Amino acid sequence: MTFSRRSFLKSSALASGGILIGFNLFNACKPDAKVPVDISQLNFNDFNAFIKISDEGKVTIFSPNPEIGQGVKTSMPMLIAEELDVAWDDVYVEQGVLDTNNYTRQVAGGSQSIRFSWEPLRQTGATAKQMLVNAAAAKWGVDASECTAKLGVITNANGDTLGYGDVVKDAAGMEVPENVSLKDPKDFTIIGKATGNVDIDKIITGKPLFGLDYKEEGMVYASVLRPPAFGQVLDTFDASAAKALPGVIDVIVIGEKARKFLDKGFISWTSVISGTDKVVVVAKTTWDAIKGKKAIKATWKNDTPLESTENHDKILFDLLDGDKFDTQRSDGDVKKAFAQADKVIERTYEAPFLPHNCMEPMNFFANVTPEKVHLVGPIQTPEETAKVAAALLDRELEDIEVEMTRMGGGFGRRLYCDFVIEAAEISNAINKPVKMISTREDDMGTGVYRPSTKYRIAASIKDGKLTGYHLKEACVNGNMYGLIPNFFPAAAVENYKVDTTNYKSNITTGAWRAPYTNFLASAEQTFFDELAEEMGVDRIQLHLDLLENVKNNPDPKIEYSPERLQGVIKLAVEKSNWGKSEAGVYQGFSVYYCHNSHVAEVADIVMDNGTPTVKKVTCVVDCGIVVNPMGALNQVKGGVIDGIGHTMYSDFGFNNGIPLSKNFDTYQLIRMGQTPKVDVHFIENELAPTGLGEPTLPPVGAAVANAIYKATGKRLTKQPYMSNMNVGEKVIG
Repeated sequence: MTFSRRSFLKSSALASGGILIGFNLFNACKPDAKVPVDISQLNFNDFNAFIKISDEGKVTIFSPNPEIGQGVKTSMPMLIAEELDVAWDDVYVEQGVLDTNNYTRQVAGGSQSIRFSWEPLRQTGATAKQMLVNAAAAKWGVDASECTAKLGVITNANGDTLGYGDVVKDAAGMEVPENVSLKDPKDFTIIGKATGNVDIDKIITGKPLFGLDYKEEGMVYASVLRPPAFGQVLDTFDASAAKALPGVIDVIVIGEKARKFLDKGFISWTSVISGTDKVVVVAKTTWDAIKGKKAIKATWKNDTPLESTENHDKILFDLLDGDKFDTQRSDGDVKKAFAQADKVIERTYEAPFLPHNCMEPMNFFANVTPEKVHLVGPIQTPEETAKVAAALLDRELEDIEVEMTRMGGGFGRRLYCDFVIEAAEISNAINKPVKMISTREDDMGTGVYRPSTKYRIAASIKDGKLTGYHLKEACVNGNMYGLIPNFFPAAAVENYKVDTTNYKSNITTGAWRAPYTNFLASAEQTFFDELAEEMGVDRIQLHLDLLENVKNNPDPKIEYSPERLQGVIKLAVEKSNWGKSEAGVYQGFSVYYCHNSHVAEVADIVMDNGTPTVKKVTCVVDCGIVVNPMGALNQVKGGVIDGIGHTMYSDFGFNNGIPLSKNFDTYQLIRMGQTPKVDVHFIENELAPTGLGEPTLPPVGAAVANAIYKATGKRLTKQPYMSNMNVGEKVIG
């Protein structure tokens, strides 16, 4: 197999859908060039694949996946640099563009970026290093096995040395080795070491990084007036006042292309797109566009029923009471177990819709020309977005160029490309480059939401043992994805069943950080706390015993490891000083598996004038090898704090299709003074990394609820908890 500047190596590890491994080694600098202090200023060129090396031996590594604050722009290049064997200080990182020829799974979602890239990206680095070594060996006329490479320097048996930059030209033409060895984890020098965010200097000094920062010569701005209620469409509008405002260039209507796109039946899960007409104000500046939109006088007519939270609640309860379910998993005979039980416990748990509340509102740049469609901005799914844009504009996929900026939060909202498609349709209509910018009110009032969900959980107890477990889910629009029914307690209870049902709504819903498990974990782990009390057994021991059942009766369908769950439970008990807290501190326990990681948490709360305050959360995580401990710590703490905030305070709903909150004056996020100390512990092992951006959020809701129960005697079943407590302090035994 030969290698040219534009040939790429595909790892055998990709059979299961991993990342396509490729790299280019380019001569980037003149031989007599002096190395600047800022290596980003070297004359690197040819944006392509993963690796570029200058004559000075400095390395540019392209990070292929979208960066939404989860740290992959730092951690993914760390994998390459580790096996390439270069000093991290000699590495400059750039964001890769959408490149389906050289990368796959350029997605930020499901906490899977590092998991999928763990071996392929290391293979990339190791392969590049071997080619550099081979080039040096050929120059010396020795066997490559006699040479070693470390920190960008190749050494032969005689002690002669060559830098990577000395052989990069020759290496670019070398044959690609098909089998390379990867480092033993004990030899890592970059992986596992706390590493600062590669963008941190630009972030704290306000340098352009985010979608809102992106500009091009001749660009105009657009603000979109969308229907105020779900179920409404545009009837009439008067734009005369808007057009008279300074800075307003034009007022147009979009929607026709979106309707034609929807009529084609093109299927993409990211295309949550409305087919209604929308009024667009095109202006010279952001503020001109927003002011112009406010001046539009529009009337709207009802197209489908206008829905309200009160109706949703009734519908979901009726579905739970009904008998039309899709069974996702069924073990044993739940009905028989319930009939023979000494006691059956049943509880219903409720959670509201939630917006995503990204700090950076939705925005995107589009420039549609006869030659190409250039799209730039914050998107979690660039490949799917390109496909949707091509279908919308009747263009070839090759015409679509997508560049990713850093994102000011995503949490699932930027999985969906509705705002990108609006920008593309606007640019196509006005024949100009345009930046579509949404306001906070646009985001919260006309966006995509976590669906409102209710769970009904029942369990049977016979002779002091848990004999049956039945979970029912009623959800707006969709249901839990297929792996979740195989999470704990699947296989831990002999008679086990998961049923789902949903109501189809015209309110757009989608993934929200840790989809479905973000509330399911709260429901199930709150239920298990009560179940242990009803059974008269220790809360911790109940979990450990159930996991022993799984170990004794292996089930190939389950997604979690009983041993790893037991490991995080035991360490959480130890590190939290479980059961030995000081007077006035009440503890709640929770454990959960999702996104391939195992997490146990203990919440410590105190009561301040009858109000619970979370003072501390002990969080134990088993996510395999921790690539970047500094970034991992931030992810864990962020997930815990985010989970507490939405569990305790955040509420959202609709009245006649109109969202009840459109900004933070009426929608409460957690405040700085409400954030607890988060004590983080990682299980140390040499297993491949698993997810980390989402797994610490789901367990914390139950840990807090169970602690509140200890303090008040009140079982909380409806979120947000602070709106549904209404109790003072009442200590229980």
